[in-house]
Amino acid sequence: MFNNVMIKMKRTYLLVLILFLSVSLSAQKDKQAREILDKTANALQQAGGIRATFGGTSNGTLLLKGNRFYLNSGGIQSWFDGTTQWSYLESSEEVNVSNPTPEELQTINPYALLSIYKSGYNYKYTGIKSRNGKQGFEVILTPENKQDITSITLFVSQTYQPLYIKVEQSNKSANEIIVTSYQTNQPLDNATFKFDKKKFPNAEVIDLR
Repeated sequence: MFNNVMIKMKRTYLLVLILFLSVSLSAQKDKQAREILDKTANALQQAGGIRATFGGTSNGTLLLKGNRFYLNSGGIQSWFDGTTQWSYLESSEEVNVSNPTPEELQTINPYALLSIYKSGYNYKYTGIKSRNGKQGFEVILTPENKQDITSITLFVSQTYQPLYIKVEQSNKSANEIIVTSYQTNQPLDNATFKFDKKKFPNAEVIDLR
């Protein structure tokens, strides 16, 4: 059961982190798309600690600072301090501790995701759109080669904050993330990104390192 939940969690990671970090990619196919993505990337780099909540296919909270993050979604909490990952499953009170491999980091580490999308994608700016009462810029990413993901729709505000992502897959399924709140320059200390056993006294720690 835990493995199935972890697969679901990694899909959630992928959606959420693509939303916040695909904007740092090099948009080579469309100059206007590149300008939007670059400006959004710059805004993210200057944002300091980020606190965001999201809905859509999955609901949750994301705290992000540099290469560290905390994600709470779907009964799972996960901490990553740049080296070690703790994944806590609330239903079983189990926490898995691991040092992710480079391959695993591609699905859970924001900065590792950049290496996936730096190449192999086309980018197209589709204009100013309106979603949930907010106007913003829409960019669509499509892979150059066949893969599970067929398209990514990214929507950012006119102040270059990520607001929405839709990921469509080859099996015709689609997943959405809608940012409901987004705060920058949050005072997030290093302890935010580490599992605190004192707060989970009944948790069974499974060390996979």
